[in-house]
Amino acid sequence: MGALENTLKQVFPQDAEYRAKAKARLDQLAVPHWALGDLMDLAIDLAGMTRSMTPPVGRKAIVTMAGDHGVTVEGVSKFPKEVTPQMVVNFVNGGAGINALARQAGARVFVVDMGVDADLRGLADAGKIINKKVGMGTANIAAGPAMSPAMARRAVESGIDVAEMLADDFDIFGTGDMGIGNTTPSTAIAAVCTGRSAGELTGRGTGLDDAQLQNKVRIIERIIAVNQPDPKDGLDILAKVGGFEIGGIAGLIIGAAARRKPVLVDGFISTAGALIAYTIEPFVRDYLIFAHRSVEPGHRYMQEMLGCRQPLLDLNFRLGEGTGAAVAMNLVEGAVAILTEVATFAEAAVAAADK
Repeated sequence: MGALENTLKQVFPQDAEYRAKAKARLDQLAVPHWALGDLMDLAIDLAGMTRSMTPPVGRKAIVTMAGDHGVTVEGVSKFPKEVTPQMVVNFVNGGAGINALARQAGARVFVVDMGVDADLRGLADAGKIINKKVGMGTANIAAGPAMSPAMARRAVESGIDVAEMLADDFDIFGTGDMGIGNTTPSTAIAAVCTGRSAGELTGRGTGLDDAQLQNKVRIIERIIAVNQPDPKDGLDILAKVGGFEIGGIAGLIIGAAARRKPVLVDGFISTAGALIAYTIEPFVRDYLIFAHRSVEPGHRYMQEMLGCRQPLLDLNFRLGEGTGAAVAMNLVEGAVAILTEVATFAEAAVAAADK
C-alpha cells in the first residue's frame, strides 16, 4: 500500500461532539443570537476540525506550489512561461503580493518547486525553496495527457510529504500557486468535475482580450475531447488535464486533513487542487475553509460542488499565490477569538433576551 492510501486511511470527518459543544457555547454568548454570523459558523467548523474548544490557529503557513504548463504554446496566457521561475525568485526575495500579505497576517511562506521548467536546485540547496520537482513542466494537454499516472501519484504524494514536514510546526495551512497558463488546466478540471461547459467556466486569466478568450474556450474543449478523463477518478483527471502544482495542492490538502489541520483554500487554481483531493477522498471537504471568490467565472461552480455557498471574502482577487488565503487568516483568528474570548450571558452577568 502506497503513501497516498496510508494517508487516506487517516482522514475522518469533523468531530460531531466538539461541533455541538462549540454551538452550545456560541448560543449563550452575550450578543444577539448569531450576531456574528459566518464567523460563528466558522468557529464551529474549527472546533470540529481540531477537536478543541480552543482551536489552534496561531502558527500559520502559506504553501505556494509552482509548476509550468506545456499548454502555454497554445496562446492561453498573455505571459511567457519564463515568468514562472522569475516569480519563484521574487517569492524567495520577499517582493511578491503573497509575501506582503503573509507578513501582514503573521504567516510564513513556503515555496515548493513541483514542476518549474527551470533548474532551481541552487535555491533548494540553499534552503530557500522545497524541491519536489516531478518534471520540467507538464506536456501540452491540448495534444495529450499532462503527465503519466505515476507522475500524478508522485505529485499528490509530494504534497502530502510537504504537509507532513510542516504539520508539527504549523496549525493552519493556506494554499497557493504559481504557474503561467495554469488557469487552463484548472478550468478543464472544473469542467470535468462539475459537468459544466468550458464556455461557462472559462475566464480571462491574466487579462486575455475577447479573441484570446474564445481561443482559450476552444482549447479547453479540445483538451477534454482529446483526453476524456474519468470524472470519478481524481488521479486520472490530474494525469490527463492537470498540473504538477495542482497535484501538490491536492496532496497538501489530503495530508493536512489526515493531521486534522484546517486548510484555507485560495483561488481558482487552489480550488482545482481541492476538487482533485475531494474526488480522491470526499472527507477532505471537512477541513476546507474557502478564503475568497475569484474573478474567474468558474470559481463559483467549483466552490458550490465542494459545499461552499459563500466564501469568507469576495474582493475581486485574481492573483493566486495564496494571497486570498493570507488575507482570510485574520478572519480565522477572529472566529477563534469569538469562541474563546467573548463571555456568555452567565459569565458576563448579563440578562439574556426573552425566548
